Amino acid sequence: TKHHPDVNVGIGKDHTLFALSDGIVVFRKSREGRSFVSVQGQA
Repeated sequence: TKHHPDVNVGIGKDHTLFALSDGIVVFRKSREGRSFVSVQGQA
C-alpha cells in the first residue's frame, strides 16, 4: 500500500485505511521513506 496504518488507524481486506477513533489525521514519513497515517485524539 502507499500509506501504512499507525496509531488509531485500521486497514481493511482491500487495503482501505479507516480511523478507529475521532481526531486529527496526521501523515508522517519514516527514515526508509514509508508513509504512515495516524489519528491523534482531540485534546
